Amino acid sequence: MFGVGARVRRKEDDRLLRGRGRFVADIALVGMRELAFVRSPVAHARILSFDIPEQVRRQVFTWQDLEPAGVRPIRAASGLPGFKVSEQPPLAADKVRFAGEPIAVTVAATRAEAEDIASQVIAEFDELPPNVDMLAAAAPGAPCVHEHWSDNIFLETRVGQSFEKDVAAAPVRISRSIRTQRQCIVPLEGKGLVAHWDRQAEQLVLYTATQMPHIVRSGLSECLGLPLEAIRVIAPDVGGGFGWKGLLQPEEVVAAWLCLHLGCPLRWMEDRREHLVAAANAREHHYEITAYADADGRLLGVDADAWVDAGAYSIYPFSACLEAAQVGSILPGPYDFPHYRCRTFSVCTNKPPIVPFRGVARANVCFAMEQIIDAIAAAVGREAWEVRLLNLVPPEKMPFDNITGKHFDSGDYPESLRRAVAGIDLASVRRRQLQGEPDGRLVGVGFATYCEQGAHGTAVYHGWGIPMVPGYEQVQARITADGGLELRAGIQSHGQGMETSFAQVAHEVLGIPLERIRLVHGDTGLTPYSTGTWGSRSMVMAGGAVATACRRLADRLRRIAAHLLQARLEDVTLSGGMLQSGQADITIAEIARTWYLAPQLLPADVDPGGLEITAGYKPKSDHGTFSYATHAAVVAVDAEVGLVEILDYLVVEDAGTMVNPAIVEGQIFGGVAQGIGTALYECSPYDDAGQPMASTLMDYLLPGFTEVPAIRIEHMETPSPYTEFGVKGLGEGGVIAPSAVLCNAINDALKARGAVVTDQPVTPARILAALRNARAEPPP
Repeated sequence: MFGVGARVRRKEDDRLLRGRGRFVADIALVGMRELAFVRSPVAHARILSFDIPEQVRRQVFTWQDLEPAGVRPIRAASGLPGFKVSEQPPLAADKVRFAGEPIAVTVAATRAEAEDIASQVIAEFDELPPNVDMLAAAAPGAPCVHEHWSDNIFLETRVGQSFEKDVAAAPVRISRSIRTQRQCIVPLEGKGLVAHWDRQAEQLVLYTATQMPHIVRSGLSECLGLPLEAIRVIAPDVGGGFGWKGLLQPEEVVAAWLCLHLGCPLRWMEDRREHLVAAANAREHHYEITAYADADGRLLGVDADAWVDAGAYSIYPFSACLEAAQVGSILPGPYDFPHYRCRTFSVCTNKPPIVPFRGVARANVCFAMEQIIDAIAAAVGREAWEVRLLNLVPPEKMPFDNITGKHFDSGDYPESLRRAVAGIDLASVRRRQLQGEPDGRLVGVGFATYCEQGAHGTAVYHGWGIPMVPGYEQVQARITADGGLELRAGIQSHGQGMETSFAQVAHEVLGIPLERIRLVHGDTGLTPYSTGTWGSRSMVMAGGAVATACRRLADRLRRIAAHLLQARLEDVTLSGGMLQSGQADITIAEIARTWYLAPQLLPADVDPGGLEITAGYKPKSDHGTFSYATHAAVVAVDAEVGLVEILDYLVVEDAGTMVNPAIVEGQIFGGVAQGIGTALYECSPYDDAGQPMASTLMDYLLPGFTEVPAIRIEHMETPSPYTEFGVKGLGEGGVIAPSAVLCNAINDALKARGAVVTDQPVTPARILAALRNARAEPPP
């Protein structure tokens, strides 16, 4: 079995594991030169002047060189009412707005020489007060990051209405202040690009490590004033993206213009310090939440204010409001309750722009909401899982429209929780807690349940005001003259195994062997338009388009086969790459040879489109798919030093029909590992002057093999009623729950000491501070 549902080894791994991948850093063109960027050492200042040594002046470029040439700032607006527009010059114009913002670029034969020149460029600044804390920046009277604004709020949104009278008699009222820290994304490969002018095609060609080549092409067209047909964007192999590579980068604009100006190929590779200091910031939120419940723990209402530190500029194409706008609509999670109000603020600060990171906003809202559920359980004296079970949407209500209008397509959320409780063996953990640990550590168990909206449709993104609205996803399928299959898709893989899973879908329909199916993707010159790879959409949308295109090819094949076999069309079947009618049969390869090499044998009414089709696909519902899971974890906390060890970790997940269970598990393993980093280690702090305090991997902690436990996975499969094969998006799911489940487990361990941790990452310092602040004495 090699089709949908088969545990097939990834086709691309043979190439990648043998070092045969082709990444941006592997691309070398004749006459290519290297770039280095001069970056602002201060967070907020006016640029007064540049001191550039005369001997290198022709190798240094600033905004004063780009602007007269017609280069425009990056502009990502939102259609939501009240959104304030920011313009980001690819090189800072008269003002810098965060430490690390590019202010000049240097060109040389090697990166080392370019960096030497960059070190000679001196900028004089008139420093201004920086906005570092989002709450202070949002307050009246704070210095404006953009002077023409009246305040520092990109956008304020409101969901729901006040409901105080409806819950006035609620016996349980829980309030929490919850903070999630800024972090970086840290893919194995940073950003990188090679830009050159193709004289034969008369095109600007940009090789770039991106998730969305067609969107980058559109952004370059806007900034450079070039028509789209004069730009080709190619994504080679991409070493991880996670959202950071899903936007137009200032460096891409600069390099593209400069290669046109200088007439030679140019390359820039982001180093790790640039990544940690100047880019890829994400997930800094603050929540003020009050929840109301009855005496059993059933939720009656949730009232919340949420702030998101969006940084200095609005990123293209998602804008500065993507994260906060989602918070208001997804905070209720998988729970069913009658009253809700949420107000969100996208705050402009003197930090790098916030970018979408795997599980955009979901990890944060899950962290907040799951703490609230545990707090309600403690207030009513019940196990936390019992209160979750009481509030989860039951399977008999599916499909279900929740309080914010999210349309849950299918699933049995309570069953995932019950399996997690059984799988983690809660009863034995409670016995272990009563017995105590020989080494004195405190043991705790935690649960967290979430749902993940993926493959968002046109209506969803239009409703969010995003300037890039997805429509039909298109795939081109072509049968070659010898019976192979070429698939061309505008999405781009950055580790999801698309070369394998798309081939499995095509094999399911046509029966062509996997080794004869080739995927061409990530090249605007060779593929249909696509908004790219983001939002757990590729398998649902592009996979659905593959199935649609292959089914239409199958219909054409059947019609030709009926003629060649002298059979009735309704008697011809396609299976295993063979078309049959009774005892007669013919292979796809034989039909292909007839089409390409012996057309005189074709029927008179043959479809002139031949064996090549471009098909578009959208699911039956425009609301996206909803995968979900319950995570359960057991931890041991050393109360003397604050260290946490993860003793057991279980994921019970449901992503609908699995095309390839091995790829599904790989996505979950990787997501959980990232989530553990968010939960316990990763943090990008800034001092009062807006200086980044984690600029190397000595300061920015990442989990390694010793910190990530052996993760156990149990699968449930509830097909979506709206998609091909019932698949759902799941690429972001693994990262959503770890912060919540580990924080809940740590608090369960600390409850005997009366301590509670509410902020992430849950570092040893925070655990020790919570213990110091605890008033309750440990039991005798």
